[in-house]
Amino acid sequence: MERAEEMRRGWQYNATRETPNRSTSCHMKLAARLVFAAVISTAATAAVAAEQCRFIEARPEREACYQRQEVERAARQKANEARQAVQEKPYQPMTQEDAQLAKSIRGICRGC
Repeated sequence: MERAEEMRRGWQYNATRETPNRSTSCHMKLAARLVFAAVISTAATAAVAAEQCRFIEARPEREACYQRQEVERAARQKANEARQAVQEKPYQPMTQEDAQLAKSIRGICRGC
């Protein structure tokens, strides 16, 4: 015989309490939509900030804006290069045994 909780459609029995499947699903979908909207708005804001110089009509101000952006870009590039230099490079020396194995495999099959 089924439990009363199992007979209700859309409800899942949990040892601690009963929770409706539909409600949990809706909350998860809402959370996913909010996160997606936040990511999109952040990306749009960054794109707008990068292209604001072209809308400045006064030439000296526009060129100053471009120069500021160039300085910021150079600083970001230096930071990225420094970060990449700090990261450890994987070092895997080829041992003599690996070299012999590669040599023997090369002799076995040529384009088969």
